[in-house]
Amino acid sequence: MVKSRVAKARDEANNPSSKVVRFGPDKPLHLAAGITLSPFQVAYQTYGELNADKSNAILICHALTGDQHVANQHPVTGKPGWWEALVGPGKVIDTDRFFVICSNVIGSCLGSTGPASLNEETGQAYGLGLPVITIKDMVRAQAMLVEHLGIERLFSVVGGSMGGMQVLEWAASYPERVNTAVPIATGARHTAQNIAFHEVGRQAVMADPDWRGGAYLKDGRHPGKGLAVARMAAHITYLSEPALHRKFGRNLQDRDQPTFGFDADFQIESYLRHQGITFVDRFDANSYLYLTRAMDYFDLASEHGGMLSKAFKGTRTRFCVVSFTSDWLFPTEESRMVVHALNAAGASVSFVEIETDRGHDAFLLDEPEFHAAIDGFLKAAARNAGLI
Repeated sequence: MVKSRVAKARDEANNPSSKVVRFGPDKPLHLAAGITLSPFQVAYQTYGELNADKSNAILICHALTGDQHVANQHPVTGKPGWWEALVGPGKVIDTDRFFVICSNVIGSCLGSTGPASLNEETGQAYGLGLPVITIKDMVRAQAMLVEHLGIERLFSVVGGSMGGMQVLEWAASYPERVNTAVPIATGARHTAQNIAFHEVGRQAVMADPDWRGGAYLKDGRHPGKGLAVARMAAHITYLSEPALHRKFGRNLQDRDQPTFGFDADFQIESYLRHQGITFVDRFDANSYLYLTRAMDYFDLASEHGGMLSKAFKGTRTRFCVVSFTSDWLFPTEESRMVVHALNAAGASVSFVEIETDRGHDAFLLDEPEFHAAIDGFLKAAARNAGLI
C-alpha cells in the first residue's frame, strides 16, 4: 500500500530520512522561555566536503515552511530542493567548494524536535506540551549541531525571511563563530502587520474542529482545512500585486462566464486553493503555530536596551544585506534599519536592493541580479579567507 503524503510527513517527524543528531540529558537545550528541552534531536542535510581545516562550512537557515532539504529531492513531496537555484555543484553556493549544512529548525516537523515529535515521558506527540520556541532557541540548537560536526567557525550563515532572522541572531549571539553573514528579505523584528497576518493564520488553524486543542495526532485527526486557509492567507503576503496581476489578472478559471456562485471562478482563487491543499500534506499544523509565534517574538534590539547597534557591537563578521523592491512583508526599510545599525556598530556591511516585481518570494526564485550579488560577495570573502 502506498503511503499518503500526510502519513509520510508524520513518519519524517520522528524518523527523518535525512541525517539526525540526538542530544541526550547531558546536553539539554536551554530555551528562552526558561525551560530546558531534553532529550531533543536535530535533523539536517549536508552537501559537499568539509576541508582539512574545517574553514569552508556554510550554514543555510530555512524560512517558515522550509526544511533541511535545500538541494535534494524532498522525501514527502518528491519535489527538488527548495533552493536548488542557488545551491549545488558550480552554483552560487558551490558545493564543489563549500561544505553546506542545513538543519530543520527546532519546532518544525521534518525530524527536529517539534510538536509532532514523540514526547518520551508521555508516549504521545508533544502537541501543545512543547515549550514555546524562539529564533534564539533555533540558533542555539544549530550551534550545538555545528559544534557536534567539529566546526569552530562558519565561513558563512545565509538565509531568507525567517532564515534571515536566524542569520542575524547567529551574528549577534555567536559573532566569533561567523565569518560572513547574508540576511535576505528579513528584519531585526517582526512588525505589527506581520504579527497580525500570523494571528489570522493561527486562528484559522485553531478554529478547525479537527484541531482538537492541539491534540489531533492523538485523536487521529488532521486540521487540514484550517491550515490550508492559513497557508492561503500567508501566501498572499509572499507575492506582490504586480506579479499577481501579471500572472492571473482577473482571468477566469476554465470557464467563459462567472458561475454566480462560490466556486473558484478566478484563476487566483484556484491557485490559492491549490497552495493550501498541497501545503497541508507536508506540514504539521501545530508546527505552523509554533514557528509563526517564534517569528512574532523576534526583536533583536529588545535584548539590547532597544539599541539594535548594540547587538553587533565589536563584530568582525562581514555582512551582505539583501532586500527586494516589491517585498511588502519585509520591505527595504527593514533591511535599511539593519544596515544602519551595522554601520553604527562599525561593522563591514554591503547592501543591495534588487529590483523585481516578484515580492517576498523573490529570494527563492531564479533572480539573476540577486544571484550575482550573493556570488560576488561570497567569492570575495572566499578569496580573503584563502578558499579560492
